[in-house]
Amino acid sequence: MRQKLAITGNEAMAYAMKQINPDVVAAYPITPATEIVQIFSQYVADGEVDTEFVAVESEHSAMSATIGASAAGSRAMTATSSQGFALMWEMLYIASALRLPIVMPEVNRSLSAPINIHADHSDTMGARDSGWIQIYCENSQEAYDSLIQAVRIAEKCLLPIMVTIDGFIISHAMEVVETFDNKEVQDFIGKYKPAHPLLDVKNPITIGAIDFTDYYFEHKRSQIEAMNNVMPVILKIAGEFQKTFGRNYGLFEKYMLDDAETAIVVIGSTAGTAKAAVNNLRKQGKKVGLLKVRVFRPFPAKEISEALSKLKAVAILDRSAGINAYTAPLFTEISSALYTQGKNPKAVNYIYGLGGRDIFVKDIENVYKDLEKIAITGKVENLINYIGVRE
Repeated sequence: MRQKLAITGNEAMAYAMKQINPDVVAAYPITPATEIVQIFSQYVADGEVDTEFVAVESEHSAMSATIGASAAGSRAMTATSSQGFALMWEMLYIASALRLPIVMPEVNRSLSAPINIHADHSDTMGARDSGWIQIYCENSQEAYDSLIQAVRIAEKCLLPIMVTIDGFIISHAMEVVETFDNKEVQDFIGKYKPAHPLLDVKNPITIGAIDFTDYYFEHKRSQIEAMNNVMPVILKIAGEFQKTFGRNYGLFEKYMLDDAETAIVVIGSTAGTAKAAVNNLRKQGKKVGLLKVRVFRPFPAKEISEALSKLKAVAILDRSAGINAYTAPLFTEISSALYTQGKNPKAVNYIYGLGGRDIFVKDIENVYKDLEKIAITGKVENLINYIGVRE
């Protein structure tokens, strides 16, 4: 039976995991993702799932055990955040290169130092080229829905996938989430049939072998092509999800963008704040819009550049800093896409919210004011700007 529950983002993730009922979950706790596996471990203890829960000694071990379980033929999951995610670094690349359909909820949190437990995107942006599919969620409902879809996406593409929510802002904030019947979820994801399980002794294979100059390049090219084929799969499964459950998700979301003259591009929970700003300014007659990036890897460059092509000016908001790069990660992707596709709205980068610092509706309205000036003058005075930071 479908029901609406008042739950946090972490609870929504754990509830989706319960309904997925994976064969193996290996995990190590880290704030603010601890609740996901803590709640799920209670489901295991209460006999509500058939999962083998492995409590390991570190996040590196968590991903290692998950890789082993997935390679053996299990539907395997884990969850993490921030420094724990960074400790998995070595194993992230192994999971993707071995083409293992691991599904991982990830709660976005800043990386030390200084020590900080609040939200920004520096953790997952740091692994944006690790070969994992990345989906960023605006709210708990999207996280719940995306995690269910993620199982199908990973197993169809034979690639690992992470579904992310912003730490505390979503992970610990209570929202109303419409949940589905257990059987509906199970029918949607289907039974897992691993392609080449290591425990199939009648058809032995070798994985993770040494690969020198003779074939390494070819295997990496194969991995790249696999990622290139992901977007149609995401859209197909999203279409089936909409048909079954009534909610639609794409590679990104356009909000009042079609007739907009200026717009903001953003990832994660800040999209909700930006929508409020758009609503306010639209009431004042301003033609402003929003594009929320949902799928960051693979990056839908052509689709996004086309969606932004008619704008006079666009601001890309990053909740992480490039530090030693020319611009921050999302701006780098968007501006590169616009340039290579021959689209030329004036683009400007705003870095905000590092370490969980709040961003308010008024802050975003001020960005739109800056964009209005750029649209009129055709000039970008400061390419990189900072919102809400003391100088």
